[in-house]
Amino acid sequence: MKRKKRRPNSADIQVGESIRAHRLIAGMSQKDLADRLGVSFQQVQKYEKGTNRVGAGRLPQIAGIFNIPISALFDANADTSPSKSTASTAPVRLISDKSALKLLTSFSDIAHPRLRRCLVNLVDAITEITPKKEKGRP
Repeated sequence: MKRKKRRPNSADIQVGESIRAHRLIAGMSQKDLADRLGVSFQQVQKYEKGTNRVGAGRLPQIAGIFNIPISALFDANADTSPSKSTASTAPVRLISDKSALKLLTSFSDIAHPRLRRCLVNLVDAITEITPKKEKGRP
């Protein structure tokens, strides 16, 4: 009897996105995280994509590596500030790669509201004239 292939559910995807976001915030590669967990980097990729579920025993291990509470792995927002004195959060799904994280972090450091508004307008204008990225493609 063949078993159906399991698809990731929303919790698997949320935890995976959160692991990826926290790994990028920590400046850690998939291999670095894999080594600390004692798994292959491919396993970390599967966790981040939600393909493989993260076991109950692995959750506290991952949270400990990032020095966050386990509940943060289920949160839709991640603290992007390197120091806890200046708290700044961003939706986990926006922290898809190092460039996006750098952009979010740098933008949050700009104090001048008019300059921030100009940057948002610039990015909006760029996105209006460029082709949209296809889902699942870089």
